[in-house]
Amino acid sequence: MTATAPHLCLLGDASSVHVQRWGREMLARGWRVSLVTARPAPIEGVEQIALPPVRRSSDWLWRAGAARRAIERLRPDIVHAHYLTSYGYLAARAGQQPLVMTAWGSDLLVTPKRSAPLRWLTAWALRRALLITGDSADLLAAARALAPDVPARLVHWGVERSRFAPAPWPDKPAAEAVSLRSWEPNYRINAILRAFAQVRTRRPEARLHLLGGGAQEAALRALAADLGLRDSVQFHGRLDDAGMAAVLARCKLSISVPHSDATSVSLLESMACGLAVIASDLPANRAWLPAEALVPLNDSDALAARWLALLNNDARAAALGARNAERIARDGDRRVQMDAMDQLYRELLGGGQAH
Repeated sequence: MTATAPHLCLLGDASSVHVQRWGREMLARGWRVSLVTARPAPIEGVEQIALPPVRRSSDWLWRAGAARRAIERLRPDIVHAHYLTSYGYLAARAGQQPLVMTAWGSDLLVTPKRSAPLRWLTAWALRRALLITGDSADLLAAARALAPDVPARLVHWGVERSRFAPAPWPDKPAAEAVSLRSWEPNYRINAILRAFAQVRTRRPEARLHLLGGGAQEAALRALAADLGLRDSVQFHGRLDDAGMAAVLARCKLSISVPHSDATSVSLLESMACGLAVIASDLPANRAWLPAEALVPLNDSDALAARWLALLNNDARAAALGARNAERIARDGDRRVQMDAMDQLYRELLGGGQAH
């Protein structure tokens, strides 16, 4: 270990806001932070080594040598890979210890189920780590099933509560909702639009804000036009934290209905801002939300009915929003989660097991 700041090398997408936040949090805790990435983007204070671009899943198999050479050049004290079936594989091939891996969701809940070779490869990578972290109980259970001898700890991304905080409920427009999820197939933005079309037949003043951006933008814009929603849906795309908080401040309802998910940061941010939430009935969401906030998968009618019920009962929506904000104040502070991760790193560097 270096005589000054310990050196943490992350492997992950620099373009990801989650990786950016992680890097900044560890810089603030006295770490030197570097990043090996196939998708570079500026992160102040973080040295980056860019891998050759990845355009298809199989490309990850051919990036192992470049990743190993990058880590050898950086000579970090600890390596931490974010997303198991891409950067986790690269970190496992590099072979440097101590190695931490963080599962993000689909990399453990979906990809290993696609084929026996993918399951074997994911298990092989996990077993090379000294510590696995994940942000939901079902994610940790999946990790333990594949790598039973590797400690697995619950660490979620948390919320920056100084930025994501409740706005006065009476100041909000009456019928505005938001989805912060990416415009990708898993997040079912098309189902949200179809449910919103039903809502608009009963509440024509309703408005929907779509954040996140993604590959389905053109298709979703076309669907909104076909459903007659062009003037009532605003496609914001990707916003920074300040932009997201500004949109959340004017909304009363947040919608997150993916097919598969671990603990969603956008869900936690919506809760922190005191919004009522409608979410998919998934194990990770059950850990944060009451049963009345959950809707069955692939059921746009149920989503529309719940949406209308909250629009038509403002007092209940306000009460649910207040409950959500209280839950995040108690259990969702990013500072607490990152302090815990910092301690786990230091335990590993001290030569022991992370507790």
